[in-house]
Amino acid sequence: MTLNFETFDVFTRVRFTGNPLAIVHDPDETLNSEQMQAIAREFNLSETVFILPSLNPVHTAKVRIFTPSTELPFAGHPTIGTAIALAEKRLGEVDASTDMIVVLEEGVGPVRLAVTLRPDRPGKAIFDVPKKPGAAPGALDRDNIAAALGISRHHIGFENHKPTRYSCGVPFTYVPVAGLDEIADIQIDRSAWDAAFGQDEHAAAFVYCRETAHAKSSFHARMFAPAMGVDEDPATGAATAAFAGAIAEFDRPVDGNTRLIIEQGIEFGRPSQITLEIDMEGGEIDAVRIGGYAVKVSSGTLSV
Repeated sequence: MTLNFETFDVFTRVRFTGNPLAIVHDPDETLNSEQMQAIAREFNLSETVFILPSLNPVHTAKVRIFTPSTELPFAGHPTIGTAIALAEKRLGEVDASTDMIVVLEEGVGPVRLAVTLRPDRPGKAIFDVPKKPGAAPGALDRDNIAAALGISRHHIGFENHKPTRYSCGVPFTYVPVAGLDEIADIQIDRSAWDAAFGQDEHAAAFVYCRETAHAKSSFHARMFAPAMGVDEDPATGAATAAFAGAIAEFDRPVDGNTRLIIEQGIEFGRPSQITLEIDMEGGEIDAVRIGGYAVKVSSGTLSV
């Protein structure tokens, strides 16, 4: 069996930065979950996407998303990258700025994206997060978290921010730290990981600070998910989406639209920028959107 694939760098306009994504187009119907997982391990990227026919004919495609070790019901950078890849495949080279709506069927439900393609520039996409952020259960012991991250417990927290857990389909533990020096000092201790973040295969930590490397950024972040086979992720859309819950809890944005830029991947050598939009109404989250760019890097065939 021979499959066509592409790779994109997502949440960036520059090749060889951002978060790389493998996209497998039109897999044979006999390709099973175990083979998909094996292919994802072979690519060994944060996520690999398999594009399947949509169940609803009005939707663009069904997608399945795999890390090197597990399948995910939802993830941001695969959603952005896949939508841009499908738009480029359908529209080809464009002569002027062109918009397209893409609807992807994911484990959390249909995800609707607005994609913009422009001549000789990376594609851009933004989507409404299908589930609002909700508090997720789990322990939040500072001593355990500090041990797992290899930092002092006294560096955890800033202003009124403290560790929390939120989910938009995949749960994350959100760990605020004092600043860039403290976030740069993180050294994961895998032996202490389960005590801090749980034994679930999706256990992940999103560490953030208010201090940023770029003036236009609102937060600086790192994301660690060794249980998923991803020691550190260059850009994490699903974590950024659920991060809206922590922002709403601690920063209390005013009603209306708040637009933030989250920088990630800098320590990893793959700088990324994720756009997070939060609509507040009556002091509560009404909607969350994630946006970013993606640029094609490679294409080829895969033998199975």
